[in-house]
Amino acid sequence: MKSIFNSIIMAVLIYLMSTAVSCEKILEVELPDNQMLSETVFSDTQTANAVLSGLYAGLWESSPVTGDQSGRLLGLYTDDLTYYAVSATNGLPELSNNTQIDSNQFVSSFWNAAYQKIYVSNSIIEGLKEANHIPEADKARIKGETLVIRSLLFFYVQQVYGDIPYPVTTNYMINQSISKTSSAEVLMRIESDVKEAIELLSDTYRNNERIYINKKAAQLLLGKVQMQQLKWIEAEATLKTVVQSPLYQFQNDITKVFLKNGNHIIWQLRPKNNGDAVREATIYYFVNVAPTSMALSASLISSFQIGDLRKQNWMGMVTVGGNTWYRAEKYKARSANSTENSIVFRLEEAYLLLAEALTQQNKMSEAIPFINPIKQRAGQPLLGSSVTQQQLLEEILNENRREFFTEMGHRFLDLKRAGKLNELQQTKPNWKDKHKVWPLPQQELLLNANLNPQNLGY
Repeated sequence: MKSIFNSIIMAVLIYLMSTAVSCEKILEVELPDNQMLSETVFSDTQTANAVLSGLYAGLWESSPVTGDQSGRLLGLYTDDLTYYAVSATNGLPELSNNTQIDSNQFVSSFWNAAYQKIYVSNSIIEGLKEANHIPEADKARIKGETLVIRSLLFFYVQQVYGDIPYPVTTNYMINQSISKTSSAEVLMRIESDVKEAIELLSDTYRNNERIYINKKAAQLLLGKVQMQQLKWIEAEATLKTVVQSPLYQFQNDITKVFLKNGNHIIWQLRPKNNGDAVREATIYYFVNVAPTSMALSASLISSFQIGDLRKQNWMGMVTVGGNTWYRAEKYKARSANSTENSIVFRLEEAYLLLAEALTQQNKMSEAIPFINPIKQRAGQPLLGSSVTQQQLLEEILNENRREFFTEMGHRFLDLKRAGKLNELQQTKPNWKDKHKVWPLPQQELLLNANLNPQNLGY
């Protein structure tokens, strides 16, 4: 009877945290003040793991790292994708044309999805505090994984919106009137939280498919945050812990990069149901017709050199009526999928981030060995020792674009870190300086006046 009761209570908690909450009021929500509920759900490791699994499932369903979110939205927002359905009323044309306003559907949904999972994360961390029947090692691991997830969500929201609220509790009285935290402080708090998570986690994966966070995934996130803070020395040290780990080996076969069993994968998300395709396999797909939604941009296609194997293997060419478009086709299993998960972190990102951190310190000879394996796999000429610091930084930016197009918003994050977002004026006719961030969602400002003022220019 107790196990059935625990399952019911756990299901209620997950439902409350994941679905019953109104998205517009996600920062205002508080779970019922019921100590028995918390004690029952976190009564043992099994039930606590089930709640954590619900959080991972939520990342797959709707979050900045869901397959059709950052990769698609920020790809359209920058210059990796072009949107063709100009008459659509779903908010995507405005993002693609950089004419979004604070009531745009995706400006709101991106925010809401992130903060919903942040709320769930906070509830897990709070529940663990009184979980006296869970072994300390399990509590540490669950908290560590949850802190990394929460930090990753905060990171995306900060990068996209700038100054943001940083709720770390489920307390309604606090969250209903929370103010914004400056971008610099948000990054500092994320850095601190991830460092705490690293101390709580081990390198050992809980699943052979690497669908749960380990210490190295946390360290890669820490490196990403330190890179956005321009902390080159700290980022170098952090990223070296990842690239030097025996857990990972560079994938030399271009056709196997997006297969789920690769040892270059640091963390990936499994589809909701067995056999489901990852969303990246379907949202970009079109064949035998002109694109009715989106296609890879002309500027992205022109960034590839002749013979680049990524263009041959990670894109699909569609020619209709003498016109040619390209679709993203990194993931290929559109039905009966048993070979692909949605990759969040892979070793190549650590390589290029480390190369950039080294180059920023004028250590070009140390940086080049982390770029050349990626170029070699793509069938491209290797870099020589005569390259200048500025040339190498530009090459790293370009390699990031060619390697990570449509993946997790890389292009936006890379341009932002390089201070080059305004260079999008060359390919995006409506781009203005204000577009370095999105507007805060209109509904959030109406619900909480302390989130004012609106981002400049909106």
